[in-house]
Amino acid sequence: MERLDGQVAIVTGASRGIGRAVAKELADHGASVVVNYFQSKDEADALVKEITADGSQAIAVRAGVGHPDDVQKLVEITVEEYERIDILVNNAGVNRDRTIRRMSADEWQEVINTDLNSAFYCTNAVIPHMIERSYGRIINMSSIIGQMGNVGQSNYAAAKAGLVAFTKSAAQELARYNITVNAMCPGFIETDMVLALSDEVKDALIAKIPLGRFGRPEEVATFIRYLVTEGDWITGQQLNPNGGMYMY
Repeated sequence: MERLDGQVAIVTGASRGIGRAVAKELADHGASVVVNYFQSKDEADALVKEITADGSQAIAVRAGVGHPDDVQKLVEITVEEYERIDILVNNAGVNRDRTIRRMSADEWQEVINTDLNSAFYCTNAVIPHMIERSYGRIINMSSIIGQMGNVGQSNYAAAKAGLVAFTKSAAQELARYNITVNAMCPGFIETDMVLALSDEVKDALIAKIPLGRFGRPEEVATFIRYLVTEGDWITGQQLNPNGGMYMY
């Protein structure tokens, strides 16, 4: 198994859930990690403390990745601290679930901006640094919902489907610079959002998963770690850790 010693990773929305697991996994394999957060400062600081206690390097940086100026600041701080950027995981996201006829324009726009536009802002900001070194690994966190849709999540589904299309275009543009771009499309994972569902809803979802359980954040993180350590010939793909719920 290859390590990531000397490499620097930015993980957006890294204070909780899948983002937290990804940051920890990359740090455990030697990367210096920039833990991006927007609201969850205590959780981000706790993660940095955990990573550094294990002997790896990490800093927490507050930035709203749906705002281009914040993204530029995030990248500038990263380069000032570590002098390079090798890995970007566009993980930050929100959901504002409501049926189309009840959804407000603000609820639509917030999800599109945070879940989709942020991936462009962050990718656009880091690629000059990756091109300079002729190396980069970019992972965009899409979702099974972007593949199959879901009632009450038209904004979320549109954003996550858009990430897949963005991934394919970016992969074609950046391959010449030895930068790979892939999309992760997890199914239902044991995060705060899923665990907050009623037992009835959780049971109904599990009944649709052939492997009979929700995924764990660490399982998605392991998949991402593989892509950035050993996935040199994988780009433009949508990868589907979903327990067989959707077979694409």
